[in-house]
Amino acid sequence: MPRSKILMLSSEAVPFAKSGGLADVVSALAKSLAELDLDVRILLPLYGFIDRSGLEDTGAEIGVPVGIEDAPARIYRSALPSSPVVVYFLAIGQLFDRDGIYGDRANAPYPDNARRFAALNRGAFEVCRAMGWIPDVMHVHDWPACLAPLYLNRQERAEEFASCASVLTIHNIAYQGKFARQDLFVTQVPWEAMRDADSDDCATINFLKAGIRAADMITTVSPTYAKEIRTSEYGEGLDPLLRERASEVVGILNGIDYAVWSPATDPLIPFRYSSADLAPKARDKEALQARCGFPLAPEVPLIGMVSRLVDQKGFAELVKPGWGSLERICSQMAVQAVILGTGEPWCEEELKRLEARLPNLRVYLEFSNATAHLIEAGSDFFLMPSRYEPCGLNQMYSLRYGTLPIVRRTGGLADTVEQYDQESAGGTGFLFDDLTPGSVYDVVGWAVWAWYNRKDHVETMRRRAMERDFSWTVPARAYAGVYERARLKRGSRP
Repeated sequence: MPRSKILMLSSEAVPFAKSGGLADVVSALAKSLAELDLDVRILLPLYGFIDRSGLEDTGAEIGVPVGIEDAPARIYRSALPSSPVVVYFLAIGQLFDRDGIYGDRANAPYPDNARRFAALNRGAFEVCRAMGWIPDVMHVHDWPACLAPLYLNRQERAEEFASCASVLTIHNIAYQGKFARQDLFVTQVPWEAMRDADSDDCATINFLKAGIRAADMITTVSPTYAKEIRTSEYGEGLDPLLRERASEVVGILNGIDYAVWSPATDPLIPFRYSSADLAPKARDKEALQARCGFPLAPEVPLIGMVSRLVDQKGFAELVKPGWGSLERICSQMAVQAVILGTGEPWCEEELKRLEARLPNLRVYLEFSNATAHLIEAGSDFFLMPSRYEPCGLNQMYSLRYGTLPIVRRTGGLADTVEQYDQESAGGTGFLFDDLTPGSVYDVVGWAVWAWYNRKDHVETMRRRAMERDFSWTVPARAYAGVYERARLKRGSRP
């Protein structure tokens, strides 16, 4: 029986292009599916910042329909490191040869993003034809890849792709790919398939909404988030459509790549450890304290954060002037805190002001993979007070590193962290519900209380957390099952 062929269509995949967790998920899932003997390949745009020296020029030149014209394109090829997964790159110089994925370094979106990602979606079919490889399933990720299911249902329905099914994964429903109505012509699909609202006077088109309508199956990145996005509170206006398709929406919890995130083998931390030998973690904490310029005080709990500095991550409740709880936490509790990340200018500025006033707070306004690993290994607690969190990866990294998460009970955080029981030492972290500065202060205070008064509980929870299995094996099998459902559904279409 021939192997099932899966094309991952995405705007990001590590190690080639990354702006967030999407890139990690696409590559890790692809590798795990390959281990299940699926023929998995990835298609990315060839951005200007990708090093071409390690890529193979296939020599294939194609035309990609964009609007009423064909854009000349070239196909390059590589593979995921330590994996058989082939990665194709679509090179269209005028659209992708830039320093950013979605926008410039000031985070301003490129004004032609509708054209750019419509080209990626149409180009996927031309790449497959040129490579002589037609997938059984197109697995598309987030709004930049959402037009491919429409093209399968329309332009490509009666050709080589007639039996190809589509699966859409929503990684974050807040990002939908909304564009002005005049951009409709670059998609070459009808207005009724792309309009953002159910009225003819709507001035915008919506890539994600179009993909939700067209895909054979829809997944999202945790069971709780799959339920949340079907409510008005979390659905970002798409909840009615998702409720209509509820039987075809599946929540599959993301895994993490233990080849990259494991304290027993991590080359980016100074001292390696496991649940059977936790002692070296204290030396990683000492290294993190030294990196931050803190006193080398093993008795003081160290709270870490690695995050985008945006409202979604709870930073208004942490640092909004005159309201946020971080200053009270650092000034009224015997703790140390370190934050790594970049984001909204107001948040960066306020964090630097707080750092100048609080000797036990250190802020790094950058992204450093090495520092992120050191924070995971050297911290005692990891704070994630997210307004919403489709899945979250850092809380799973933290559990693996024996760094107890302090999280809001939402999305994937609710699916991965178990509440501490101070009577039995049960659980793997500390959860709260209402996102207010007072609630954040209280839950951090509870964790700090456990540190000083139930140290044996902390040690028990650490070992339990490290033994939880968040590998990609189970999620990959779940996705393979979704692919079969999508193919059956596709075969039943008239």
